[in-house]
Amino acid sequence: MVNTSADLDPTVRVRFCPSPTGNPHVGLVRTALFNWAFARHHGGKLVFRIEDTDAARDSEDSYHQLLDAMRWLGFDWDEGPEVGGPHEPYRQSQRMSTYADVAAKLHEAGHAYHCYCSTEELDARREAARAAGKPSGYDGHCRELTGEQVAVYEQEGRKPILRFRMPDETIVFDDLVRGKLSFEPKDVPDYGIVRANGAPLYTLVNPVDDALMGITHVLRGEDLLSSTPRQVALYAALAQIGVGNGTTPRFGHLPYVMGEGNKKLSKRDPQASLNLYRERGFIPEGLLNYLALLGWSLSEDQDRFSMAELVAAFDISKVNANPARFDLKKCEAINAEHLRALSPEDFCRRLVPYLQAPGLLPAEPTAEQLDLLAKVAPLTQERMVVLSEIVAMAGFLFVDPADFQVDPDDAAKALGADSRPVLEASITALTELADFTPEPIQAALREALVDGLGIKPKFAFTPLRVAVTGRRVSPPLFESMELLGREETLRRLTAALELVPASS
Repeated sequence: MVNTSADLDPTVRVRFCPSPTGNPHVGLVRTALFNWAFARHHGGKLVFRIEDTDAARDSEDSYHQLLDAMRWLGFDWDEGPEVGGPHEPYRQSQRMSTYADVAAKLHEAGHAYHCYCSTEELDARREAARAAGKPSGYDGHCRELTGEQVAVYEQEGRKPILRFRMPDETIVFDDLVRGKLSFEPKDVPDYGIVRANGAPLYTLVNPVDDALMGITHVLRGEDLLSSTPRQVALYAALAQIGVGNGTTPRFGHLPYVMGEGNKKLSKRDPQASLNLYRERGFIPEGLLNYLALLGWSLSEDQDRFSMAELVAAFDISKVNANPARFDLKKCEAINAEHLRALSPEDFCRRLVPYLQAPGLLPAEPTAEQLDLLAKVAPLTQERMVVLSEIVAMAGFLFVDPADFQVDPDDAAKALGADSRPVLEASITALTELADFTPEPIQAALREALVDGLGIKPKFAFTPLRVAVTGRRVSPPLFESMELLGREETLRRLTAALELVPASS
């Protein structure tokens, strides 16, 4: 999907670089969406890169979940896993020699230095700085060690980390979302880029990869804003030692997504899990539409839009810097709109897995089963919010007759003693009915119940609905009876009589 507007700029290169830890979450998806939309709007490239240098937290299962999530959401990428590209490999765990080489060059050029401070020493000095009302960041203790001092530390068996030397100047950059930002040297102390065991840190690997892969724009969460001045300084150092093309990407920091209680939506929050939305039956078009509204909008009077419309209109400068609240009800409402907009054939196709999961459809549905689904789908499409609702709404058509059950709560409310004459009269009327289609069914039941017994339609038809579908909420009653067929409809009405308590 590529935009055809005047904003085309094929030199644009953005990246999406998640860590394979745990299940993908909606905040991560929102970041991927904005990067994807930005790249497609400008006709540029999206680089999909895996940040898997933390062996203790990363997992191969999470890696494959990320790939599956990206495919399910409909994101395509121009470089990365399964696609390849000129900057392979795209998993950071496979690029360790590159990071080691760059770290050595930064050290040799004086942009980084060995720091021998222990954790206990750092903590003590930070606490003392706080007590004195001074900044508590790293105090530069090892910035200018003499050879003798280094020798003493080495003799003590200390293993140094490699720390980047921040310049003694104000760091200024123009954020695409927040405008001009500046950071004073006292607020951005020297920071570690390589652990004592030689493992590179995030603070090194991402800027190095951005430089080597020619990334022009970095769109990421607001929580990473504090690390940006460090990275801006590192890009300048990388340019000086000949790593990359010598340019610094433009940054855009996306607003927080807020959950309950004005707190940032955490990946540990149940409603943050992408898998939850897939299992419930949100469709990618609906979920992505809503996530796009968390900080951006197409227009003041249009909440529902397609991904093509998003791509055509996406402007990163229109992203609101204020936190965006995740509203599940609105997310559901937008998903329902997208469900209703699906073609009947597409809607049916997407329902199949949700009927297969509980065993209502086999792995290979028969032609008859698919035909039945095609007939009931139009009766449910306008009523559904998520695809999984098809099980409760139309499962009564696919369940084995021996396994059909009436919901106990609905039975208690609808199949009281006064429902017995309703069921008996309905059985008689439907047994004698020649044409078992919706209009004759409705006419026969109205004559038997409304006219014959003098019962209002609401009270006459609710017991029938529960007896036939198992629930008080279902597709239209008379169409449901037709789809079930006369024999099964009568069998269920007769079985329901056994649930009716004897009159006192």
